[in-house]
Amino acid sequence: MGKGDKKSKKGKMVMGSFGNSRPRKIKAATLAKNKFEATEAEKK
Repeated sequence: MGKGDKKSKKGKMVMGSFGNSRPRKIKAATLAKNKFEATEAEKK
């Protein structure tokens, strides 16, 4: 479990890949859109 381990967070950081242990960051625009859609669904 280190830099050579593809499944660990540290290994993914070294290799530059993403997955369950290192998810991609969600952009602010996507967060705002999801929040807006959730409030619209509650209004109905």
